[in-house]
Amino acid sequence: MISGKTKLIAHLGYPTESFRAPMIYNPYFTKHDIDAVVMPMGCKSEDYPEFLKLVFRLSNIHGALVTMPHKITTMALLDETLTTARVAGSCNAIRLGADGALVGDQFDGEGFVRGALRKGVTLAGARVLVVGSGGVGSAIAASLAKAGVASMAVFDSFEPMMNALAMRLEQHCPDLTVTTGSKDPAGFDVVVNATPLGMKEGDPLPMDVSRIAPETFVGEVVMKQEITPFLAAVREKGCAFQVGTDMLFEQIPAYLEFFGFPTTTPDELREVARIAG
Repeated sequence: MISGKTKLIAHLGYPTESFRAPMIYNPYFTKHDIDAVVMPMGCKSEDYPEFLKLVFRLSNIHGALVTMPHKITTMALLDETLTTARVAGSCNAIRLGADGALVGDQFDGEGFVRGALRKGVTLAGARVLVVGSGGVGSAIAASLAKAGVASMAVFDSFEPMMNALAMRLEQHCPDLTVTTGSKDPAGFDVVVNATPLGMKEGDPLPMDVSRIAPETFVGEVVMKQEITPFLAAVREKGCAFQVGTDMLFEQIPAYLEFFGFPTTTPDELREVARIAG
């Protein structure tokens, strides 16, 4: 039941049709009698800077989840950014500080890393490839670097974005070997699709699957369907993999702590989730 006392968490992005978070958070809030609600709010890029300021003027706003295409834009709109967000160059969570300041952090990468570690993947000393240097790709790259990978190749068809990620990694992670310009997945221990490819029917695969070794661990960020065409192709090769929603479930406990709510486990979230459509 939503009342005048309910704490509102805006889920900001566009389009909203593929949003899954409300179908996870809200059943969890209901089960534990937490008077809060996650509400999808579709906002186009041209309206977002103005809208973000306005939504945080609501008297019942508690925070916001931020998704595509606003994660990078958000960085310049905050009063304070925490370390992971600065390294990633993007933000996917905002809360109100005690003085009304907008405080942002980034949890996409943490969710990806925690999911991989729970599957038994060794990240310390690993060679990784991250294809896609936008908000989610940069966040995953930042958290993989924090987890102690030895080398990282980053690729994006938009070179300025790719080069900016490489510069941030080199600046904040001086022990990490960073290369750019190739999405050839041969020779890597971990490869990640951090592009939107797979969200639309007929999308090309994000990389040449024939070049991926069967022992490579493969990560996906697209959540529109559990087994994307990319994951179906690597599954046929015998690769271990992580679906996009795993990253989501793994990061939600950290989000809950960020927002000051009682935290939980990914297992409980999967149990209570009501994902449909």
